[in-house]
Amino acid sequence: MSQLFSTLRVTSDRGVVRVVIDNPPVNVLSLAMMTDLMTLLATLREDRTAKVIVFESADPEFFIAHVDMTLVDDDEDAAADPTAGAPAGLNVFQALGEALRSQPQVTIVKLAGTARGGGAEFVAAADMTFAAIGRAGLGQMEVLAGIVPGGGGTQYLLERAGRNRALEIVLGADLFDAQTAERYGWVNRALPAEEIDAFVDRLARGIADLPDGTIAAVKSALPPQDLAAGMLREHEAWASQFARPAAAKLLRDALAAGAQTRDGERRLERLLRAMAGDGK
Repeated sequence: MSQLFSTLRVTSDRGVVRVVIDNPPVNVLSLAMMTDLMTLLATLREDRTAKVIVFESADPEFFIAHVDMTLVDDDEDAAADPTAGAPAGLNVFQALGEALRSQPQVTIVKLAGTARGGGAEFVAAADMTFAAIGRAGLGQMEVLAGIVPGGGGTQYLLERAGRNRALEIVLGADLFDAQTAERYGWVNRALPAEEIDAFVDRLARGIADLPDGTIAAVKSALPPQDLAAGMLREHEAWASQFARPAAAKLLRDALAAGAQTRDGERRLERLLRAMAGDGK
């Protein structure tokens, strides 16, 4: 199946599908990756032999960095109409998260690097996430570019962490470590880095080996919350801010200052705060 994708490496073994995200240099959520992920999820939706999907990264530092900032210039038509091609009531970024949330398989993220913005939204949309202590990081840094999370992040955080902590995460725009993310309910567990592979492997294998129909029955009894109204509010808030010239300038300035390079991504919050400060 991997030959179908330019940004993913996919293998399958006895019901467990392993998806390795591989989009150098820092695994930005590009249009190519979004297309690959949506195609993969649609294909697996019809695969009755697939029971569990485990997502991890080929890069030990970055899971999914964030949405590709170059989209502000490289795909202006999509930026002007981010609902094009998405299901009614969603934009294309929200559509990816909702496709993941509604997947019939159990979806697990093995987070051993950084996920910000759209990457953090992808993490929160999965059924379960396990984060490596000392290596994993989660952040919604969009406000530093003058926008708000627009791929479901506000709604997923509201459900997982509660309003007060969601406000802290979004407005504070800090990078959260694995233990804090666990305490806030953003991830299931924070695990020692040397133990995360064995833990996720054991869990995925145990779920995949359950009797036929068990996963479907459990997911039917525990359906994802209907977030349609909240997604519409989020999109309207995101679109109103993204249309402002200041947001596009901040994104271009961030790219010029090193965003989406390995060094720039290691200090992205500081870099964006500097850009925002210069614009005042």
